[in-house]
Amino acid sequence: MVSVSLGANKYGKAENRVVRIYRDTPRHEIVDLSVTSQLRGAALASSFLEGDNAMIVATDTQKNTAFAFAKEHGIPSPEEYLLRLGDHFVAAFDWIEGGLWQAEQYEWERILVDGAPHDHSFVRRGHGTRLATVQKLDGATHVTGGVKDLTVLKSTGSEFSGFPRDRYTTLPEATDRIMATSVTGRWRFLPEAVEEGVDYNGLYSDVLAVLLSTFATVHSLALQQTLFAMGKAAIEARPEIAEVRFAMPNKHHFAYDLSPFGLENPNEVFYAADRPYGLIEGTVVRDGVDAAPGAWLDLPGFV
Repeated sequence: MVSVSLGANKYGKAENRVVRIYRDTPRHEIVDLSVTSQLRGAALASSFLEGDNAMIVATDTQKNTAFAFAKEHGIPSPEEYLLRLGDHFVAAFDWIEGGLWQAEQYEWERILVDGAPHDHSFVRRGHGTRLATVQKLDGATHVTGGVKDLTVLKSTGSEFSGFPRDRYTTLPEATDRIMATSVTGRWRFLPEAVEEGVDYNGLYSDVLAVLLSTFATVHSLALQQTLFAMGKAAIEARPEIAEVRFAMPNKHHFAYDLSPFGLENPNEVFYAADRPYGLIEGTVVRDGVDAAPGAWLDLPGFV
């Protein structure tokens, strides 16, 4: 007879598109989030095992709470908003032991009309998507910020050479190449910084600027080297950050062979290949900080 048991589980409402417009003055402000709320607790097992929903806070309730909190408490930053949601659910339902709350922020900038920013018309900004998570697990609260789809390219200042070769190696060494990637990065905040209060919006702007400037200015011998330099620069820039984790796919650009057409191609015309691609992942940690594996539980690509 086969014996089975219930393993790790959580449930909730995913990708609630919460858009908050601040209309306090004629000059409106907009915050646009995709919010996911998921709850954990030993008491929830009866729903999985027996279909008993006595302890199940409906996913619709989680959705409604997300929208109501956007009105009642506002969204000063994605991190503060998620912290408030997480605190609410573990306080309001004593059998809820923790959970995972995530947000992606879609940023807007004002449309220019006759050179002046319009008061209430916006266009989507294209520099990546902001990320935020709050994890409540085993009595601890972990907060991470981040960015995804931050697509960057440098047309020179990048090399890749000195790698081992065997009978299957065909890649030529490159002393001057295009380097492009789509950065997904998440940074974990020190618990004491969260307790004291963090300017999450200001920190996000600072870290994004540091990541971009480091990518641009480091003469790269490998994407791995650039990854480490970017994480190091972010940690040096903001003392609230404990560690930074990255996933960086290589967006390969190969010089196109124009010789059949009697043309030379001195690194001017390229074929952008989307698959397959190199995938570089790594973590940069501030020395002396405690590890917090629970902060990364169930985050896509960051286990």
